[in-house]
Amino acid sequence: MALKVASPKLSFLERIYVAEVFRGLGVTFRHLAKNVVNQSDMPTVQFPEQPKPLAVRHRSRHRLTVRENGQPKCVACMCCETACPARCIHIVAEESDEVWIEKRCKTFEIDLLRCVFCGYCVEACPEDAIRMDTDEVILVGERREDFIVGREFLMFGKGDDWKTGRPAEVAVPRPGDPEAPPATPDEDAGWRDGAPRERIKIPAGWRANSKEV
Repeated sequence: MALKVASPKLSFLERIYVAEVFRGLGVTFRHLAKNVVNQSDMPTVQFPEQPKPLAVRHRSRHRLTVRENGQPKCVACMCCETACPARCIHIVAEESDEVWIEKRCKTFEIDLLRCVFCGYCVEACPEDAIRMDTDEVILVGERREDFIVGREFLMFGKGDDWKTGRPAEVAVPRPGDPEAPPATPDEDAGWRDGAPRERIKIPAGWRANSKEV
């Protein structure tokens, strides 16, 4: 059975909302005057010049833990890649040189733009190979490729170290610019990635002469 709650009875001034508007403005100007006089007591923080301390359970940028021999603790079990809901982790496994370790990660990449920083990868890892305790919360880049970090950066990188390992920038044509002419009949040289691209060769039986059609 639904419970009926009686509505409060409003006075005439409350029903026309004029007095309530001025009452709210009074609260606003009171706080304004207080903050202007006592600026040292304001809760505003000049971020990022004055960073606030992070919580103990805060999840920041990832890092890979390292063994004493300098190799990552990751054994390429794919648990973190499987548990990731954003599918932002990509791992390629290879055989390990140590006899007591079956596999290790040859490639370990994380797309920080797709990551939702849920921490599932940390919880799923059985080797404590990945953590999110770097305290790096400001991620700045110029291209999408800058936010795809690899194994070496996750092991030893800090701050802007990703700039040293990113690929060289190539000129991207602006919208409306004409494409470069093909270098050969079977190749085009004007693609955005800078690599030549072969044309699809049509079998001889499919070629039709316009005069014969």
